[in-house]
Amino acid sequence: MEEMKNTGSGRGKNALKYLLRILGVFFLTVALIVAFLYSVMLLVCRGPSDSARDLFVLSVRETSAIGFLANLVLSDAEIEEIVSRPAGEVQETDTSLIAMNSLSSDSTEPVADEWGYVDDDGDGIIIVPVAGEGYIGKMMIVLDPSRVVVGCAPELLGTAGCTVEEFALREDAVAAINGGGFLDINGGGNGSIPDTCIVSRGNVYYGGSGVGNGFVGIDSNYILHVGFTSGSQIDEWDIQEGVGYGPVLVANGEPQDTSGALVSGLNPRTAIGQRSDGAILMLVIDGRQPSSIGATYTDEVDIMLSFGAVNACNLDGGSSSLMWYNGEYINNCASVIGIRDIPSSFVVLKEGRS
Repeated sequence: MEEMKNTGSGRGKNALKYLLRILGVFFLTVALIVAFLYSVMLLVCRGPSDSARDLFVLSVRETSAIGFLANLVLSDAEIEEIVSRPAGEVQETDTSLIAMNSLSSDSTEPVADEWGYVDDDGDGIIIVPVAGEGYIGKMMIVLDPSRVVVGCAPELLGTAGCTVEEFALREDAVAAINGGGFLDINGGGNGSIPDTCIVSRGNVYYGGSGVGNGFVGIDSNYILHVGFTSGSQIDEWDIQEGVGYGPVLVANGEPQDTSGALVSGLNPRTAIGQRSDGAILMLVIDGRQPSSIGATYTDEVDIMLSFGAVNACNLDGGSSSLMWYNGEYINNCASVIGIRDIPSSFVVLKEGRS
């Protein structure tokens, strides 16, 4: 009996010994990984390439969950110098560059537009896959700009946000993308408080928040405006639908200086623009995924110009970037905790507003 007790005690000690060894290997592995990642960040931020440093800082600082990583290798002053570089001035929108095309046609078969895109199913919406170095996404072309409005829940502002799908369902819409930004201090925002004003059906909400550095609005003639410098232009230009985020990507057919820096972060992106025939362009780029790391502002500029944008503006991105069409999301959400609540969206109605 005593021998059996000693044998059991020995087995217990051996099991404990093996467990401690496994834990030791595990923590050593974690420590080596952390040390390796820190060394990589240090090399990127303290190495010879300023562009690589800026790309790293701007990418993580646009992500509330991992924004602290930049602070591990750079001082607050160095980070502020990178992220606060001013954008160039944006000129007012030249409305004469937009000439609305008639939607009627004598042809019974779908025909390609000036840019070579075809509305095969006749619903007035064309979905085009886009891809570039390190990213994939989708461009939604809405042929009738009068169908595009801002989805907003005025009764919930300040209390709760809605998902892109919820905004679409509230409007009985066929499509939607996310819209303007919101206060998200330390990643704790609930999507209820916009960081600029919102204009929906001509009504201005949170007007005291102003237009920020990148407001985009659609006037009563369905022309999309960029280049806002004050809230007074909402009335001056008869803006009916609008949100803010920025930066402006294209103004009057010209690419804009998006950040004052050579690069912007690689992240999920959303943008809205308008072609010369009035069609609205809605772009969503996936990011933070093996198949799509993300895009820069410069990438957005290039995509918008390739689709014929006369004016275009970046919208809220990151975990907010979503495109909903015909009852489902058609891109991959970057958020690991589920679909995010936001204060506004751009939705596509079944018919144009009057």
